[in-house]
Amino acid sequence: MPIFHIVLFRLKKGVSASEVEAWNELGRGMVGKIPAAHQPPLAMTASRAKGFDMGLVAIMEKPEDLQIYANHPDHLKVQELREKLCDDALAYDLEF
Repeated sequence: MPIFHIVLFRLKKGVSASEVEAWNELGRGMVGKIPAAHQPPLAMTASRAKGFDMGLVAIMEKPEDLQIYANHPDHLKVQELREKLCDDALAYDLEF
């Protein structure tokens, strides 16, 4: 069953568009390196975002892919930059 990995991000005050783009580029760089990583674009959120600025939806083919994705060194680099740019993140995984 596919897993929908949904993550919302609350940016720190003063984060620039170029910093967000660098983070997005780093995320796109995971595609082809991590079997479970497709190209989940970071998107600005709609008006009902409850304070979150951006979000993504990554679709994993099976539950085991989520652990491969989460622990992969390239994903950890993206996480490290996220910690510098974001005050908060909310991850939620749905299995269909």
